[in-house]
Amino acid sequence: MSRLTATASCTAYAAVVEASGEVVAQALVVRRVAWLTALAREVTARLVVARWNAADLDALGSGVGLDGRVLPSKGWMALRRLGWVVSPPSGVRVCDRVLRCAQEQAARLLRLALHRRRLVAAIVATWPHDPGAHTGAEWEALRALLPDGVSAADIRNRTRQVRAYLDEHGAFPADLTELEEPPNVAAQVVLAAADRQLLTLERTGPRSARLRVRLPLVEFPASSRDWAWHVLPFALPPTVPAEAALCAPTVRVVKGRVRVDLPFQIPVGFAPATGHRVGCGFDWGLNGLLTGVAGRLADGRVISDGRPLIYDASGVSAKLHRLRGEREHLAAKHRHLEKLLAAITPADPRYLALSTAWQRIGVEHERLCARIRNLNKALTWSAARWAVDQAAAAGATVIYVEDLATLEARGRRGSANARLSGQVRGRIIEAIRHLAAKHAIAVVTVAARGTSRYCPRCGEGTSVLKHCPAPDRLAERGWRWAYCPACGLSCDRDWAAAERIVSRGLLGQHTTRTHRSTGVRTIHAIVEGNVARARPTRKPTRAARRARRTRTDLHPRPAARDRAKRRPTPKRPTRAPASPRNNSMTSSRVPDRRTVPAPPLTGGGQRPAGHAPKPGRHQPYRTGHVRNSHHRTGFHHAKATPVLTFIEHGNSPGQATPIRVT
Repeated sequence: MSRLTATASCTAYAAVVEASGEVVAQALVVRRVAWLTALAREVTARLVVARWNAADLDALGSGVGLDGRVLPSKGWMALRRLGWVVSPPSGVRVCDRVLRCAQEQAARLLRLALHRRRLVAAIVATWPHDPGAHTGAEWEALRALLPDGVSAADIRNRTRQVRAYLDEHGAFPADLTELEEPPNVAAQVVLAAADRQLLTLERTGPRSARLRVRLPLVEFPASSRDWAWHVLPFALPPTVPAEAALCAPTVRVVKGRVRVDLPFQIPVGFAPATGHRVGCGFDWGLNGLLTGVAGRLADGRVISDGRPLIYDASGVSAKLHRLRGEREHLAAKHRHLEKLLAAITPADPRYLALSTAWQRIGVEHERLCARIRNLNKALTWSAARWAVDQAAAAGATVIYVEDLATLEARGRRGSANARLSGQVRGRIIEAIRHLAAKHAIAVVTVAARGTSRYCPRCGEGTSVLKHCPAPDRLAERGWRWAYCPACGLSCDRDWAAAERIVSRGLLGQHTTRTHRSTGVRTIHAIVEGNVARARPTRKPTRAARRARRTRTDLHPRPAARDRAKRRPTPKRPTRAPASPRNNSMTSSRVPDRRTVPAPPLTGGGQRPAGHAPKPGRHQPYRTGHVRNSHHRTGFHHAKATPVLTFIEHGNSPGQATPIRVT
């Protein structure tokens, strides 16, 4: 058994002063927590700026203190062993535990800078002849200098950063301190570095807990009397199980509320790397975000149930592309206004209008970036939960996904992999690993080269698939549909790739390697094998058994229609006579929907069908056409295969019935 660490975001709405029993309202609690975070932020920022140089980063990266001992893993202890002391602002009384929290946050920022520093040094040392197209030897030389677990996205981003510096200054940066400014410090308090002198945390129920912490009573406390113990009760989300062990949280203020980022640990089972009989393979598809299939290893071959698992996020992707286009447009306008402001003086009469527009566009750009981040996060966890639920319902003990390092676009910017490279694939894999650990399901990456090229039924790496637009357009060139001229396989392209992925994983699981530092499991050797499709037989219905017993057709052909003319043609309806309310004649062609304007909400009568207004705070939906929920919320729902599991039923062993998992 091991332990899995996760973080739950909670909110504290009120507090109680422990000494006097005074109930503190939310606005006052937010103000006092903001005072504490501001003090910690100021101390952390001064420490980071003072140590933002090559010599201090070398000292921290050496891992050895002034006394020759190895630096501890806790950040605040490592900084104190290096002699990097901090002091509170003049005239402010701050306990030593608050300084510990500030040192811990500073140590985390500087250690992250060490990671970026190593990436930049490796990229500069192996700078290619053409940064847009690395050769195989250049990639190998770069990978040899990079630390473990570096993704291709990190390499691409740091390469662009170095290239921008090179274009501006005409030389490579000597160190990270020249390439970047000191990192920004968030307004938060990392209470993981504190002890009982600053906080205590206890669980009060299955869905509740309380945080006891010392908060300042004034903005600039001058003595110990300006500090008091506050008890902050908060509710736990359903994602925190009852057996979870709560850890010291991080406290911050977000949108006028006290946010408590609570880490917790839960025990999870061990997922072995080999010995799997049932597994699920997922392909980063072109038709959908994820396409999977369940496979079983039997007698040295892989058998699939013939049911594709598709997670189609085309609607979310379209919205993300639109938001990214708007973000780039706002960024270009922001840069243009910044250049205009740099060319004039504040005394110019145009300066005020330009500066106001520059600030407004900057705020809109930040809000748009926040929307993109939130949408990416929602898509990430939705796809990961769906994939893990499908694997658990199929009884799989392993999930095989494509290795992202082999999916980079090669040369052509307009290729499909280049268009999909901006999605959240890396985050989805991390989320799948996190959720799969709760079910003791292993997650292994396999090589993606050739999964969509060869046939999974008869290929074994030799039979090349023919890609076409649709099954009825086999003579045309396309990308959505796959057709094998040798065996006649005709299916979705991503479905065929998912079958090859699960085949490579189950047949090559004996070559699985686990990385020591990151724990990532990878299959480097490619073992090819054919995949057979065998769907479970269904019990014949009563009508089918009766038709077999009586030797009659189950679906008889309907009798021919008698088209003989045996009666006169009926007359068409004539116009209705005039009524006292309507002096004019009414036409027989009455429209299905009234064309008159809809009556007001305050008036009497019923709203005509199809004229329902957009719902708002004071405008609920009335009688008529109700639009879908995604039109109301603005979120494009993803289309996914429902999660089905097969259970035994009745007295007939081996007969299974699918049920929907909610």
